Amino acid sequence: MKSTFATLLSFVLLTVHVANVSATVYQTFDALPQNKQFDYIVVGGGIGGSVVASRLSENLFTSVLLIEAGPDDENEEDLAIPGNYPNSIPRRFHWNFTTTPQEGLGGRSIDYDRGYVLGGSTSVNGMVYTRGAAEDYDRWAKVTGDLGWTWALLWPYTIKHEKFTGATGGERSIAGQYNPLSHGYFGKSKVGLPWSGPTEFDNRAMAAAKDPKSEFKFNLDLNSGNPLGLTWTQSMSGDGERSSASKAYLTPDVRRRPNLHVVVNTQVTRVLATGQASKKDIRTVEVGTPNGPRKTVTAMQEVILSAGTIGTPQILLNSGIGDSAELNAVGVPVVHQLKDVGKNLSDHISTDRPDPAPVDRDAALAQWRASRTGPLTEAVGHTVMWSRLDKNSDAIKAHGDPSSGANAPHIELFLLSNIGNQMYGGAAVLMTPQSRGTVKIASSNPFDKPLIDLGFLTHPFDILALKDGIRTMKRFFAHSAWANYTATNVSPDPDAMGEGEWEGFTRSVGGTTLHAVGTCSMSKKGASNGVVDPNLKVKGLKGLRIVDGSVIPFVPTGHSMAAIYILSERASDLIKWRL
Repeated sequence: MKSTFATLLSFVLLTVHVANVSATVYQTFDALPQNKQFDYIVVGGGIGGSVVASRLSENLFTSVLLIEAGPDDENEEDLAIPGNYPNSIPRRFHWNFTTTPQEGLGGRSIDYDRGYVLGGSTSVNGMVYTRGAAEDYDRWAKVTGDLGWTWALLWPYTIKHEKFTGATGGERSIAGQYNPLSHGYFGKSKVGLPWSGPTEFDNRAMAAAKDPKSEFKFNLDLNSGNPLGLTWTQSMSGDGERSSASKAYLTPDVRRRPNLHVVVNTQVTRVLATGQASKKDIRTVEVGTPNGPRKTVTAMQEVILSAGTIGTPQILLNSGIGDSAELNAVGVPVVHQLKDVGKNLSDHISTDRPDPAPVDRDAALAQWRASRTGPLTEAVGHTVMWSRLDKNSDAIKAHGDPSSGANAPHIELFLLSNIGNQMYGGAAVLMTPQSRGTVKIASSNPFDKPLIDLGFLTHPFDILALKDGIRTMKRFFAHSAWANYTATNVSPDPDAMGEGEWEGFTRSVGGTTLHAVGTCSMSKKGASNGVVDPNLKVKGLKGLRIVDGSVIPFVPTGHSMAAIYILSERASDLIKWRL
């Protein structure tokens, strides 16, 4: 009885204390309270880090340290404005990565933007909210042997994270533009439909899709698990502002928790063995600056790496966890042989995309500041088309079908829009790439930029599939709904160019959608491939877990952000339950 009373009294006193604590984010590692012990250390403040730190610290008797390399996002207007994507977000909020010369892109190197700020890439990306196909998640379950990763069993986590808010920044009717049964309404992350519309362009697109004789179909909600067809775009924004991972999960009330410490401007360099008992017990985190001393902090329970598809393998490799031959080549002592670290990278490649219609920036900014409405509440177009390749397409006949199932799209037609009065276009995005890339380190210096090789268009399926994607767009815009409206297609036409000419053009303009996953893939317990087991623990080690997009084995047939939120919610419970 005394023990129970003491526990209740401690909880009440701790709750009272929480109510009187000011929100604290430490600007440097040295500002952290000295000799503070933490049950969990979370590395990276993107989706995985924000979700896990928030969920674990719900238990006021669990202490959590969250470490972010970049600055805090608090009071940063540039990050709050959805329409600032992509060109009006300052470069100081990016890692400013560049890929290695890409063999499949004619030797070009391309920029690879990753968020360098609390909230990670959700603070700087296009905010498009697409979960992909149900079969994508069912394939996770198949490759891991864990039914907990199926679409059906993940559904409680899907609606747990989402707070559907209607038309972002506006009060217009959205009846018939989404399925209420496909969404959550009491979660953390705000999701909404565009502020404006439907426009004449939107209405014609819908007419083309709703024609019973058309090959294209209207899909009420792209997030139902069956995304195929023309759908209304949904974005992670609400009340006219971006809903990043930090804004959703690290709210002022969460930051006030005395058991949660958040430190920014602090780069993690390595994870290290803890104590002398076992070199396989990895619960110590090293931080530092290029010209300063290295310091360490140790978790009593676990370290959770959430540094992303690029950052997580980079940290592991710098720690001596990876392919021993590659580590030896750059002078990093091998701590644990795990050959697949940094391998299996897959990302969606896009064809050339049209520039958006110009906006009066000054007027739009004034409207946004006054009412959180207007064109700056929108970052991308109003509609998106998802389609499958015909089973007799050259790509599938020659190389098979790489999709997860019959409801998984091969192609996304994105940024469908009119440019000016008499032009139209969009980008064809390959959702089921066969090409694979890598993340490697160039040296033993953890502050050197990682070597990012996307491997774009190195598998012949991909170039053939993209060609069919452009042909799909041509057929869509050839529908009678576009009569007397469009005059010029701004996308390349493979049927008006020679085979070599079209392929050369595509390789010269192809770019990334920044959806990379897979560099620390999950696989079955005991399997020799992969980096983490189905519970996301690093294979062969103790005390180290990964929660971010790097564990996803196949890039989803949707923008990867939504899938990472869902994964992170389940991961939080796996950690809580000590699984």
